[in-house]
Amino acid sequence: MKSVTDVPHCDDLMKALEGFREYASPVLRRWGAGLAGRLAAGARLLVAGNGGSAAQAQHLSAELVGRYRDDRPPFSALALHADTSATTAIANDYGVQEIFARQVTAHGRAGDVLMLLSTSGASENLLVAAEEARRLGLTVWALTGPAPNPLEGAADGAVCVAAAAAATVQELHLVAVHMLCESFDLTIERRAAVEGRHPAVDRRRAAVERQRPAAGQWPAAAGKDGA
Repeated sequence: MKSVTDVPHCDDLMKALEGFREYASPVLRRWGAGLAGRLAAGARLLVAGNGGSAAQAQHLSAELVGRYRDDRPPFSALALHADTSATTAIANDYGVQEIFARQVTAHGRAGDVLMLLSTSGASENLLVAAEEARRLGLTVWALTGPAPNPLEGAADGAVCVAAAAAATVQELHLVAVHMLCESFDLTIERRAAVEGRHPAVDRRRAAVERQRPAAGQWPAAAGKDGA
C-alpha cells in the first residue's frame, strides 16, 4: 500500500505548502480586512480567471455573496467569466483579449477591487483587464504561479505560488481564497461587535423589513363571515 509521500502530486503539494503559509498569510489577512472595509462601504469585487482559475475565482465570489462559514450579510462580488453571453459576444466582436477588460469598463468603479487568478501569470486577457482596471481607479490583486510573471507586475499586489505544476498552484489558490475569506469574515464580525450589531440578526431583520407592507398598506382584518 502506498503512503501519501509515494504520490508525486501530494509530494508537490506538501512541498509548495511548506513556505506558503508564512509568505501568504500577512498579505491575505491584509487583503481580507481591506476588502471587508470596501465592500461594507458599497464597493464591489470583480474576479476573473481562465479554465481552472475561473472556477477558483467563481468560488471566491460565491463565498462573498453567499457565506464562508457563519451567517452574515451578502456582499457584492461578480465573476466576470461567468456571464457566458457577454464573454462570447465580446470575444466574437472584439477578440478574446478584451473579454474581461470590457466588463471591467462596464461594471468597475474607482474604489472597487479586481482580483485576477492565473497559474502562469501571463494570460493576455487578464493583463489587458488589469491595465483597464488601474486606468479606472480600481485596485488590482493577483493570485499567480511562480514569480516573476507579467501579471504580478501589472497588479497592485500579488500572491505568487512557488510550484511548478499548474494543478498545485490552483490548489494553493483555493487555500488563498479561504484564507482571504476568513480574514474578511473576521473583520466584518469585529466591525459589527464594535457597532453593537450582529450580522446574522441584521440579515434576518432586513429580510423581515422587505416583506413588511408599507405604512397604511396592511390588509383589513377579516370578520367571522370573511367580510
